[in-house]
Amino acid sequence: MLGGVASVSMFTNQTANGFQVASFLFVRSSNLSKKYSIPQPFFKIPGIREHIFQFVAGNNGSLTRKNIVFAIPNGKDDAEKEGSDYYIDYPVAIDRKQDGNSCAPEMETTFSLLPCGEGTPKSNEINGKEDGLLAKLIAVHLHVLAMEQWNASKLTMSHKNYLVSATNLIHYLALKSLDVEQLKDELSSIGLLSLDTINQHVLASLSAGIRLLDNLKYDSSSRSVSYSEGISSTKSLDKQINGEFSISTIRRRASHTGDLLLGRLPEKRKTHIMVTVGQEAIENETLVEDLLNAGTTIVRINCAHGSPEIWSEIIRRVKRSSQILEKPCRILMDLAGPKLRTGTLQPGPRVLKLSPKKNAYGQVICPALVWLSSPGAGSPPAHVSPDAVLHVDGEELLSKLEPNDVVTLSDARGKQRTLKILSKYPVFSGIGFMAECSKTAYVKSGAKLFIKDKRKKFSAGHVVNIPPLKQFIRLRVGDLLSISRDSQNEENKLNYSSAGAHRITCSSGYVFDAVKPGEPIAFDDGKIWGIIKATSTSEIVVSITHASPTGSKLGSEKSINIPRSNIRYEGLTLKDLIDLDFVAEHADMVGVSFVRDVSDILLLRQELEKRKRGDLGVVLKIETKGGFERLPLLLLEAMKMPNPLGVMIARGDLAVECGWENMAYIQEEIISVCKAAHVPVIWATQVLESLVKYGVPTRAELTDVTDGMRTSCIMLNKGKCIVEAVTFLHRILSNHSMKPNAEFKPLALSSHDS
Repeated sequence: MLGGVASVSMFTNQTANGFQVASFLFVRSSNLSKKYSIPQPFFKIPGIREHIFQFVAGNNGSLTRKNIVFAIPNGKDDAEKEGSDYYIDYPVAIDRKQDGNSCAPEMETTFSLLPCGEGTPKSNEINGKEDGLLAKLIAVHLHVLAMEQWNASKLTMSHKNYLVSATNLIHYLALKSLDVEQLKDELSSIGLLSLDTINQHVLASLSAGIRLLDNLKYDSSSRSVSYSEGISSTKSLDKQINGEFSISTIRRRASHTGDLLLGRLPEKRKTHIMVTVGQEAIENETLVEDLLNAGTTIVRINCAHGSPEIWSEIIRRVKRSSQILEKPCRILMDLAGPKLRTGTLQPGPRVLKLSPKKNAYGQVICPALVWLSSPGAGSPPAHVSPDAVLHVDGEELLSKLEPNDVVTLSDARGKQRTLKILSKYPVFSGIGFMAECSKTAYVKSGAKLFIKDKRKKFSAGHVVNIPPLKQFIRLRVGDLLSISRDSQNEENKLNYSSAGAHRITCSSGYVFDAVKPGEPIAFDDGKIWGIIKATSTSEIVVSITHASPTGSKLGSEKSINIPRSNIRYEGLTLKDLIDLDFVAEHADMVGVSFVRDVSDILLLRQELEKRKRGDLGVVLKIETKGGFERLPLLLLEAMKMPNPLGVMIARGDLAVECGWENMAYIQEEIISVCKAAHVPVIWATQVLESLVKYGVPTRAELTDVTDGMRTSCIMLNKGKCIVEAVTFLHRILSNHSMKPNAEFKPLALSSHDS
């Protein structure tokens, strides 16, 4: 069937519109005599089989399939029946600036893939269904190798730690660019190979498939020369199957890259648990320790909130608890990035409402439970769940209080209220008391407390440190919302504009220069939607089109998304660069928020080199359409750094930016591409959210966790039931990694069923 010289050649030429055209010619000689007309710069070659793939490299730096001809005539010269057309538009990573030499006009690069020799089988020795299947698989293999050659200069720029992974990513993208549905069905019909599951080790799997198909044609008494020589030498295939691209080697590499970034997993677990923490980790003395005991292996700090003083204290507690408990825990710090957020609303009054639970008739069925302690005494014990916490300045009061004592106060309305002491507890630094309040009370900072006995009452302290109420705007469908520039010279005290519309600010000035009337806008991760009605250099007017029937709350520091606007975001902001100094000194990983373009990675690389942190883990947060579409390019650029690398699927902003209906497809694509690049993935946003906030998960959240098990890490956001949520998730992940227990065995027919 095969004989003479066989090779793959790559040609480039300049088109009239300035594009570079690269064409790959796969040629194998045969005993066929049919002639084909091949597009320039190719020429007519009699008696050959050919596969012609043509690509156009555009100015945007991506390589796109322009047209493909895949022709395999049969022995009867019936090209129409045997030919097939593989065609799909898919961006393949290439950078014309980086690969300028390989795109030089009239340059030709030829490397031999098919040997010549007497031992090559002849066409009449190979027939049957496997013949066409084998030829197609060989063509795919050649296409994968040719794409590696096309991106050779880019691959040589990869750090040595990532060279194999970057190469496999190119192999996967090459496979992805082909329409191989029919080939998948044919391979599946003989139980040979699934092209859907080989993205982690593309070349070795294709080579193994070719070997297996070849072995189907020859028994032990057949010719000593295998048909695999029709694509490359046996030694070359052995290298692909057993060398650095072997399945076992690549799986170890993928596991190693995950360990480098996230750390080693505890026993019985295959997935890390990451938890976001903030100010509450300081207010609750035992929270960090409880999280680590529950199964947390990574703590996340969002630099969009808090301050270096708060971050330092959180990190100190994490490291101390990790060392005492002998439970390794790494720290990820997310840079805020150029995210659009609502400005800070005027703080509300410093007042705390104590609300007893009542039945339908207004009768109290459960008093409000209140924790009393000095400001520095520490948090309530873990088994105590108060409805409110009151910090008291008054050592005399606290030293005299005992269970069954009564404390009185005058609330913000002037009404007299009593707190009955139920129990006394030793805490971190001092003592604390659990009390109950049987009537509704509004307690404000400065409220005086009195101890009441049989004879008289005397002042013994006052309430301090009640935080201001968080203000919000309640928006309904049809409401107008005015977004104005946030000026440091003006105090934002009014939540209504002069026109009567609700008013809020945004500190990102470049938004006002980019948006246009008619564009949709979303707030708070898509909980509220509107249409931009009017714009100016200092104001955007929005008409609310989607909100809760009773109105949706919009508060400070909530996300703003304008998915159809062409806003030119800066990469690392000035705040990010300042925060990066802290992150580089204290954290194990840095999260790069809203990464959109290769230039963002270049800037990060320069900043990390300045700080000499080639060991700092880098997590690319994919939360925009641009970041998703350029993911292969972003990974290849990041692979030029020695830093451990990972990707976070930030599903909150990503769903709003790309559309809810596309989210399932998008997260599958991200996981597939990252698996091909051997890059660990973090599954984030609203995981077990109902459990975290309210203590009970939904059924859909449980199946979402099951999907998240395919990634390297699952992230939970903060909430009042976060410790319980981590415990529950740890139990799910551990059970999934173990054999089924006696209660739930694998489904099977029992003996009496038969």
